[in-house]
Amino acid sequence: MKTMLTFTSLALVGIMTVASPARAQTKDIVDTAVAAGSFTTLAKALTAADLVATLKGPGPFTVFAPTNEAFAKLPAGTLEKLLKPENKAMLQRVLTYHVVSGKVMAADVVKVSSAKAVSGDTLSIKAGGGTVMVDKAQVVKTDIAASNGVIHVLDTVLLPPGE
Repeated sequence: MKTMLTFTSLALVGIMTVASPARAQTKDIVDTAVAAGSFTTLAKALTAADLVATLKGPGPFTVFAPTNEAFAKLPAGTLEKLLKPENKAMLQRVLTYHVVSGKVMAADVVKVSSAKAVSGDTLSIKAGGGTVMVDKAQVVKTDIAASNGVIHVLDTVLLPPGE
């Protein structure tokens, strides 16, 4: 029997093979990601999609955050296409596909087989052999605490079905 997480808030998150405990933080998800330095492309995309204010909101959110290297692995021209103003709705769907409502820690993620993304799509989650996969992306770091949720780092950008 498959278990499904359903959330009503927004969150960006990634998962690591060994979870570290989350501590209370004063920075929100956006400021935490920017301070890390490896999410500048994500920050640029959030700005282009007008999602910064949402992810600075009260949450809680779980964000599966792709690194700059993950964005670099996209097929040539994909990121540029998504960042064009006329493709804002598509970019918003791609980014909200990386967010789950509620604060979902790594210990919780490994107990489920799917989760409902803020985009409305369902994310496939597989844990085993010391790794966690969200769709085709591997979680490489988990439980980065923020004042309004948690971030889990992905090695690949997730693209919703049909994008």
